[in-house]
Amino acid sequence: MNFFEAILMGVIQGLTEFLPVSSSAHIRIAGALLGQDPGAAFTAIIQLGTESAVLLYFRHDIARILSHWFMCLRGKDGKEMSKRLGEDDRDASLGWFIIVGTLPIVIAGVLFQKTIESTLRNLWITVVMLIVFGLLLWYFDAKGKQTKTIKEMTLKDAALFGVGQMLALIPGVSRSGGTITFGRALGYTREDAARISFLMAIPAVFGAGILETVKSLGDVGSASGFPGWGATICATLVSFVVGYLVIIAFLKIVSTFSYKGFAVYRIAIAIVVALLLITGALAPLAGSAA
Repeated sequence: MNFFEAILMGVIQGLTEFLPVSSSAHIRIAGALLGQDPGAAFTAIIQLGTESAVLLYFRHDIARILSHWFMCLRGKDGKEMSKRLGEDDRDASLGWFIIVGTLPIVIAGVLFQKTIESTLRNLWITVVMLIVFGLLLWYFDAKGKQTKTIKEMTLKDAALFGVGQMLALIPGVSRSGGTITFGRALGYTREDAARISFLMAIPAVFGAGILETVKSLGDVGSASGFPGWGATICATLVSFVVGYLVIIAFLKIVSTFSYKGFAVYRIAIAIVVALLLITGALAPLAGSAA
């Protein structure tokens, strides 16, 4: 991978990480079209760029949630356990809800790691998931109510959001697509479903990105597809800038328009990939014959 291709991957990561179109599917497809897998180290590092954009954009929300969560947890005023769990503090409760919503993807990621890294990387599975969750997003967005806000979130809702996020371990589902689809099915407004998706991504995606980066650092020098630190850092910065702009634009778009356009795009890209697979231009699995 040359410098231009590394930057291109950074742009793709920044554009697709927060949209309900599956960034993992796009990175997987782009890598296949370029004829070279950039490797786990490169992918994990540039992912930290987009997650840093989330931290910057939601810094005030994050600081407020963390401060209230810690204050309730410490219970300096002799609070009952229920109050320590944020019963009378919505920001503290939100902190617990984010933790609950993170558990499913962490547990599934540990239990099914080998399957996720091998079998589920098949592009035919990606095609199916792009279509299925595109249709689900389209349906629930059109039929779902626009009543619930993040302030009305419950423990049950948090667990269901977590299931939606967990399904994103399958390329083509989309982490934001899964959580937003579940949010719209639960009756959350389009903007609040997106905000919950962003906040719930922080511990799950940022934690996974740091872990994969640490695990891969010892191998980056010898990794066959690693483009070098210069190109990787440049791609990470690009993904950060593009990701930050996408967050701003996305929240404005969904406050006015529906998710129909994203659903249509998912189905269209799935059809294109299916045609490339049928014609042999793409191989279902990396390293397999086209």
